[in-house]
Amino acid sequence: MLTVIEDLLSKQEVAKFTQSLDKGQWIDGKHTAGSQASKVKYNQQLDDSSALATELRNVVIRKLSANALFMSSALPNKIYPPKFNRYQGGEHYGLHVDSSVMPIPNSHQMLRTDLSATLFLSEPSTYDGGELSIETQFGLQQIKLNAGSVILYPANSLHQVNPVTKGHRTASFFWVESLVRSNDQRSMLFDLDQSIQALTVELGSNDAEVKRLTGVYHNLMRSWANC
Repeated sequence: MLTVIEDLLSKQEVAKFTQSLDKGQWIDGKHTAGSQASKVKYNQQLDDSSALATELRNVVIRKLSANALFMSSALPNKIYPPKFNRYQGGEHYGLHVDSSVMPIPNSHQMLRTDLSATLFLSEPSTYDGGELSIETQFGLQQIKLNAGSVILYPANSLHQVNPVTKGHRTASFFWVESLVRSNDQRSMLFDLDQSIQALTVELGSNDAEVKRLTGVYHNLMRSWANC
C-alpha cells in the first residue's frame, strides 16, 4: 500500500526548511550507505550531527505525531530520526531495497524497517527528473509530490531516485517500525479505520454498528500488534 500524506508541512514551513537547508553542511551520501547501496548512491546528505539536522528532524517528528492519516496508516511503534538529502547535477540513487533492521542513533535500540517514507521539500516545477520510482504489485509507480507532502510505502519495495537533470531536489527520508508488521494486515486495519471514521460522521459515534466495528478494529489490533 502506498499512502500519500498531503501538506504535512505548510508552504510557510517548507520555505523555512528550504532557507535553513540552503545554509546547511552537506556531505557525500555514501557515508551513510551500506555496502550494496553505496555502489548506486550518488547524492548529498545533511550532516546528521549538526544542530540544524536535529532541529528540523524534531519538527518532522512532531508533525507526523499530530497527523491522523500517518498514525492510521503507519501505526507507528518507532520512527527512525529523519534524515535530509539533496540531488542535483545528474545525481541519483540506483535500484535498491532498504536495510531490514537499523540501529537507532544514540540509543541501544534497533528498528525493524516496515515502512519507508519520503517528505518532499522541493516543488516539482523547480527540478527535472528526481522521481521516486517504486516497484509494486501493480507495476512501477513514479512519485513526485508537492513540497510538504509525504509518500509512505513498504520498506521491502525495490525503489530508486531517478537522475535530477535540472535544479535540485531536497527531501527528508525516514523509516517506521509499525505496531503491525504485516503490510496486508496493516492495510486492512487502515481500510477498516477509514470506514469507521466515515460511518461515524454519517451515523454518529453512538451508533451500535459503529461501536461494533470499532470493537472489531481493536480486537484485530490486539491480535496482530507487536509491542
